Amino acid sequence: MATLARGVTVQRSLAHRLGAPKYAGYLLVLPAIVYVLALIGFPLVLGVWYSLTNTTVAQPGTFIGLKNFVDVAKDPTFILAVKNTLIIGVIATAAKISLSVALAFLMLGAFPGRGIMRILFVLPWTIPIALSTIAYKWMFISQYSVVNWILIHLGLVTEPGVNWLGQAVPAMAAVIWVSTWRAVPFGAITVLAGLTAIPTEVIEAARIDGAGWWARFTKVIVPIIAPILFIALLFDLIFTLSELTVVFILTGGGPVDQTQVLANYALQVGVNGTQLGQGAAISLYMFPVLLVLTILSLRHISKREAM
Repeated sequence: MATLARGVTVQRSLAHRLGAPKYAGYLLVLPAIVYVLALIGFPLVLGVWYSLTNTTVAQPGTFIGLKNFVDVAKDPTFILAVKNTLIIGVIATAAKISLSVALAFLMLGAFPGRGIMRILFVLPWTIPIALSTIAYKWMFISQYSVVNWILIHLGLVTEPGVNWLGQAVPAMAAVIWVSTWRAVPFGAITVLAGLTAIPTEVIEAARIDGAGWWARFTKVIVPIIAPILFIALLFDLIFTLSELTVVFILTGGGPVDQTQVLANYALQVGVNGTQLGQGAAISLYMFPVLLVLTILSLRHISKREAM
């Protein structure tokens, strides 16, 4: 009986300790820590090691230092991929934020069927990105392009239409369009959440004071939702700079690498080209930029929580 009582006491003591606030927090975040270490931390460490070796798909490599980074920096296709990544990142992110704000204001207004329209606006985000990109690829193929058919009947282009995926500028425009179309609904929902949190009394007071819609937007609304816009901007930029699926499915980096981006080029060199070391080096070139943007986002969030 004494042994049983002692065992019960130890179990209760252990349960009490684990239930204490000091340990409960660690237990709650433990699944997230395991997830990050297993699915993010380990591949990152492995990628860093590969980038410092001459590893290929066929054989393990030996340590060669920064040679992969130096060789990759001399590659003209890599330079083109960096330029395209930055162009797509800047243009697509600016388009996403602008359209997200506009769409959020449209969904904020009261009109018949607003609930149905909100559901329709969210659909692009709910559709798997691979499926939606394949659909867009069919719509952009020049032989039976729905986009060309619409533009021709509107009188905006002439027969036979635009070779969307076979020319550099139209292909880049198609990539930016699909990337923007995909992300705008989520951005609009984020901005809409910020708009609904604005007290109506503040807007009404500005209207009574004679402020027009533009003055209310720039002087009242934007300063209030600026933190949300900043976070949405940073996250959109991070996701766009690391975009792979749209380019991989829609253009494959073509025509002639004119839509090549770092993520897709790293895949082609590392997996298709079997040069895992060089592929890892290409992908890690964007890591410092994404790390800085992530740190800025986290610092901004922590400052907002401290206020």
